[in-house]
Amino acid sequence: MNERSEFSSKIGFILAAAGSAVGLGNIWRFPYLAAKYGGGLFVLIYIFFITTFGYAIMTSEIAIGRKTRLSPIGAYESLDKRYKFLGVIAVVVAALIVPYYSVIGGWIIKYLAVFLTGGAFLAAQDGFFADFITSPLEPVLWQALFVLIAAGVVFKGIKDGIERANRILMPVLIVLSLGIGAYAMTLPGAVEGLKYYMIPDFSRFSIEGVLAALGQMFYSLSLAMGIMITYGSYLNKNDNIKKSVKQIEVFDSGVAILAGFMIVPAVFAFSGGSQEALSAGPGLMFITLPKVFDSMAFSTIIGSAFFMMVLFAAITSGISLMEVVVSTICDKYGMKRNKAVVLTTIFVIIMGVPSSLGNGVWSGFTILDLAILDFFDFITNAVLMPVGALLMCVFIGYVLKADVILNEMQLESDLKSRRFYTFMIKYVAPLFIVAVLLSSILSTFGVISI
Repeated sequence: MNERSEFSSKIGFILAAAGSAVGLGNIWRFPYLAAKYGGGLFVLIYIFFITTFGYAIMTSEIAIGRKTRLSPIGAYESLDKRYKFLGVIAVVVAALIVPYYSVIGGWIIKYLAVFLTGGAFLAAQDGFFADFITSPLEPVLWQALFVLIAAGVVFKGIKDGIERANRILMPVLIVLSLGIGAYAMTLPGAVEGLKYYMIPDFSRFSIEGVLAALGQMFYSLSLAMGIMITYGSYLNKNDNIKKSVKQIEVFDSGVAILAGFMIVPAVFAFSGGSQEALSAGPGLMFITLPKVFDSMAFSTIIGSAFFMMVLFAAITSGISLMEVVVSTICDKYGMKRNKAVVLTTIFVIIMGVPSSLGNGVWSGFTILDLAILDFFDFITNAVLMPVGALLMCVFIGYVLKADVILNEMQLESDLKSRRFYTFMIKYVAPLFIVAVLLSSILSTFGVISI
């Protein structure tokens, strides 16, 4: 067996893991959920969840990876052969997410190209987005380009590919976020938007808001996708997992909150605080924001910078998802990385085609009354991820025993942290995960609104 690759430094691991966590959900989903559920109140609830429930799950996955030095399937198999299926679930989740995620990544590249070529006015037109995504060929080509970019990074390996890319992309992403956020605050009416976003409105507290924050935390941290297990397997034994997870969560939540500084004040200034504009969901990025940018001075520069930032966030997440599949193939079949990357790239491009065409020529084909892309999103995010995370908690808390993970986290002398972790993984996390599972399924089919 070849010697396991490692990140060259702790900061390399943190930036890679944070890059995985920082994705499209941070850029568009977090701001509109915060705007919808009480501004600063939502932010407070979100931070509470990532520092408790999210912390326990992430440390568990990283510790499993580092202890076994294997990708998800091999990791669970080495701990207990009966629970190998948990690794299978994690890899299946990654393999199903990356194709449709790359479709959205292709949309971002398209919009970046439009703004870079001075087409802010075109992107702001009614029907531009719908006309583009319903085209039978163009979205597929942009999706393939996104996959090839991510694959190029994965092809280079851990140190020269994933680590080096995140050392560049993550700092640039943060600088762009700060720059766009600072500019947004100069717009007329933007200060009112910032107050709306950041000042907690306790009168708007609701169970739906709590569930939305819980779900956002769960997906935002890249949990139950096999990513943290895979990245953990490349982590040096001398690095402190507990401190690393805290730093990853600071990066993740920081970018999410920065996204709100960019988006909410700008949209507020553009629409006067219209709830329809602030709660536009995915349309916020591709329909509402282009209109906002077109109304600004320097629309080409601001729009280009924004979609460049979003592309970097999407690429870092796409890289981590592809790495889960590539690492699994290499570990399971002893295949060389270059061959595994080529096979994964072909698979992702082909699997992404139905999700792309499902918006146009295949729009009449639905599964459970969901469009193809929406179905893959539902089956992975609403079903498989919570189920996998729930079973992992049961496995660690009641089968493997929490001490095995705690020892890998090097908390032998930290009694307070040991008790906190054990309580979270055995009792609190399973309860929260069931809440995520039920609320995700019910909201998908319109039983509740989140």
